[in-house]
Amino acid sequence: MTVGGLPLSISLWPEQLRAGRPYPLGAQVGPQQGQEGVNFAVFSEHAEALELCLFAPDGVQELRRYALHGPHDGVFHGFLPGVGAGLLYGLRAYGPYDPKRGHRFNPHKLLLDPYAREIVGHFDGADQHHGYVVDHPEGTHSFDVRDNAVQALKACVPAPLVGPSPRHSAPRIAPADMVLYELHVKGFSMQHPGIPPALQGSYAGLAHPAAIAHFKALGVTTLSLLPVHYALDEPHLRRKGLRNYWGYNTLGYFAPDPRWAQAAHRRDPSAVAAEFRAMVAALHEAGLEVVLDVVYNHSAEGNEWGPTLCWRGLDNASYYRLQADDKSRSENLTGCGNTLNVAHPRVTQLVLDSLRFWVQEMGVDGFRFDLAPVLGRVASGGFDPQAAFFTALRQDPLLAQVHLIAEPWDAAGFDAYQTGRFPGRFMEWNDKFRDAVRAYWLGPHCGGPVAGRGEFARRLCASSDLFQHSQRLPWASINYLSAHDGFTLQDVVSYSRKHNHANGEDNRDGRDGELSANFGVEGPSLDPTIAATRERVRRAMLASLLLAQGTPMLLAGDDIANSQGGNNNAYCQDNPTGWLDWAQAQTDLTAFVAELLRLRRQHPLLRHTHWHGAAAPVAGEACLSWHTPEGAAMQLQDWHAPDSRAFACVVHPATAHEAVLALVFNPEQHDLPITLPEGTWRLLLDSSGMLRPQALPHPSLCAPAHSLLLLCAAPESGAAGGLA
Repeated sequence: MTVGGLPLSISLWPEQLRAGRPYPLGAQVGPQQGQEGVNFAVFSEHAEALELCLFAPDGVQELRRYALHGPHDGVFHGFLPGVGAGLLYGLRAYGPYDPKRGHRFNPHKLLLDPYAREIVGHFDGADQHHGYVVDHPEGTHSFDVRDNAVQALKACVPAPLVGPSPRHSAPRIAPADMVLYELHVKGFSMQHPGIPPALQGSYAGLAHPAAIAHFKALGVTTLSLLPVHYALDEPHLRRKGLRNYWGYNTLGYFAPDPRWAQAAHRRDPSAVAAEFRAMVAALHEAGLEVVLDVVYNHSAEGNEWGPTLCWRGLDNASYYRLQADDKSRSENLTGCGNTLNVAHPRVTQLVLDSLRFWVQEMGVDGFRFDLAPVLGRVASGGFDPQAAFFTALRQDPLLAQVHLIAEPWDAAGFDAYQTGRFPGRFMEWNDKFRDAVRAYWLGPHCGGPVAGRGEFARRLCASSDLFQHSQRLPWASINYLSAHDGFTLQDVVSYSRKHNHANGEDNRDGRDGELSANFGVEGPSLDPTIAATRERVRRAMLASLLLAQGTPMLLAGDDIANSQGGNNNAYCQDNPTGWLDWAQAQTDLTAFVAELLRLRRQHPLLRHTHWHGAAAPVAGEACLSWHTPEGAAMQLQDWHAPDSRAFACVVHPATAHEAVLALVFNPEQHDLPITLPEGTWRLLLDSSGMLRPQALPHPSLCAPAHSLLLLCAAPESGAAGGLA
């Protein structure tokens, strides 16, 4: 019997490791000095010694411990000849246990390699995984001497990935043409009737022809996956029998989560990685991009009361931000207990190495950074768009090829909201678009402030007040109506308050005051008037999203009217609440979304790569003009009129040989006459469905209640000129 190619007989193991190399970090199979083996390299700035612990294939029997050489520039390292892929190992770190100085070294705790690409075992959350004695009078300043190696997660030395990287087949979608589709790997396919049961809820299920057919029929270009890194459930969820379904609690930044693999692969980390790569390759073959939601702001170890699994035991004072006046306590800028110290060069390296791995080896096309301001927080605690991490990220030749998306806020009280301040090629989630569009179309029903014409128009034009600086372009604004965090769009028009009791926190969790309206009845309603109003408002909001300047993002399920029963924080609902309800899918809504995206592709003026001017047409430049329902040019008082919110926008092309577009917005509860500029206009879309696409005999029409209209005028019609 062998372990990673090495006989189990302990007498055959070498007495010491060779020195090996301090790079690359992690475990690397390959030759040194003419002999095959595995090189190990681990960073710790404050450890006095690190041990490599080798285990039998069952993960229970510890076979041998080796002292790693070093440190050299903070890296401990060693080369073990004669072994290869499949070897199980963990780490033990020796150093001061001095919480007041931020140090929590405890060699009784087996630690996971931060660069582990394959993780084996099951984390049970037992007390012995803590570096301190649970329930001890001295709390986290106490010291636990129990050895947790038998139950601890272990790393497995990975074999080189087989076959070409999916990166070689990646499509190249220009940012201006991108349409994002945010989804959960499991939730999208778990109840999809066209996907075989064995594949439902898996990476393979997402790459199934039935799933790809849906994406292509819609016209989306880029799938934005909720976290797929190896993650753990938080202690409070384990106690309640719930799970961290969304996955925002990362332990392994180089390992795909086995929970989302086929059942036959979940116990084989190499099979999980192969399934993930095959998914990316299949999606690329269909012309679809894959963006990952990544969580480099905090880890699964939680605050100082959490377990010692990896970074805390290797070098707590380097990997984490600690409170300045009490280094025994974690700084919590994330609302999740701890905060990774990305300002440290080696933590920056960890994040960049992880990003490169997912691009180069797994083939992905970009990243959405959760709580992204954390990545730009400097030693003083403030946010700096020129922080070292952003500088390193922007100059990296591999990462320069992929999309970078920021969630531009974190949970800190200071410098938490940074929308519009991210550097370079970053795109950013624009919550101001979400709130303005909801408030405009929901109107007085939402119980909050009603958005006027000015705020709504500003968001339709890609929020130039936020993004038109430092050479940034309209596509930097990622416009959305709903996302994983919050109500689905169906629930936005069906509930006036959150219903999160199933989460086990007495409805305290989730966002309060989310802009939504039930239009008379909380939840599902058979009243035809309520149902019709909800449908009109929802379609008007979808049209606003998909015809606006900027980069649109759809939440998976909003195209089929998926509901979560009013739960606006379904992070722990790994059940039908969190899965898409394909049995109740509204296919006519899916067709409507597809038509909106077809129109967006057909008309470049709806996805313009430069900022539109706002004055009269100028040769060589596209621009906008704004009009009251009566056809007059909007004046200052019109923008602020409290009793009238309907208006029209005419999009003038850069040349006289292109068609002119007009968008008409009527959020009122009644039909409204609209006068357009002179010209031969054709109605392309009425979001309410009351008017059929047709040529208009006169430059006037009646806009149905709660509707957005899109019209087109041929260039020779003269519509680009003045008003009637």
